[in-house]
Amino acid sequence: MPTDPFVDLAGLSGLGPIRWLDARDQAAFEAGHAPNAVRAPSDAWDKAAKAADTGFESTGFWTEALNALAVGSNATAVVYDTGAMTNAARVWFVLQYYGLKCVILNGGWPAIAAASSVPIGAGPEPTPHKIAPGIGAVGLVDRTILKSQLDGAAHVFDSRTRAEFTGEDSRGRARSGHLPGARHLSHVDLMEKGVVHAGPVLRAMMEGVGFGPGDHIVTHCEGGGRAAFAAAAAVRAGFDDVRVYYLSFGDWARDESCPIVKDRS
Repeated sequence: MPTDPFVDLAGLSGLGPIRWLDARDQAAFEAGHAPNAVRAPSDAWDKAAKAADTGFESTGFWTEALNALAVGSNATAVVYDTGAMTNAARVWFVLQYYGLKCVILNGGWPAIAAASSVPIGAGPEPTPHKIAPGIGAVGLVDRTILKSQLDGAAHVFDSRTRAEFTGEDSRGRARSGHLPGARHLSHVDLMEKGVVHAGPVLRAMMEGVGFGPGDHIVTHCEGGGRAAFAAAAAVRAGFDDVRVYYLSFGDWARDESCPIVKDRS
């Protein structure tokens, strides 16, 4: 299983060469970014991941997209966003899914902006990567696979808000609620003041809602970002069998054959 997906500024020196990836929007990037950072277009990647012709199995698309970041084979990509962690987590999930080394900067851009100095990132290294889907430690599941695992094989981690989980917030969908047997921890509870909780704290939180050693954990949200963040948090908590249902509840609710529980308790 991967090492901690999160790194604090103080821990960057132990990573060796780093390549800064900025997952914020273009305007924020142009206003200021980490030294030698390159922008990772997380919104465009999210759309591509959900499109039939550029989904995660489309190695041609993702090879081009990842090689455009010019992350050297000896470098670790360090991705940051506004501090919400979800866009950075999207980028982290994609890179590690295809076998590239990547960590999420804990605290995001606010941590960089508040620091007196930050390491200078490595420049672009144009050597192309040979990628293959699913070689990363945190894998991917689709609706069909997850549906077949609702007999207890999968332990579902719903990282949406409590109102989304209960069905009170339908997000405009005809069907709302949660997957049968899902455990809930909102993604915002996984951090405090923009900083992700330490591993033992996350472990206690996850055990408190019913996760245990050896569980096959599948994270989801509404559409991918919070699910990726929850997966990174589960890894930080020490769980070693973590998967992401990236298309998430939006995909699940559209299929009438997929069961949903609506419970306001």
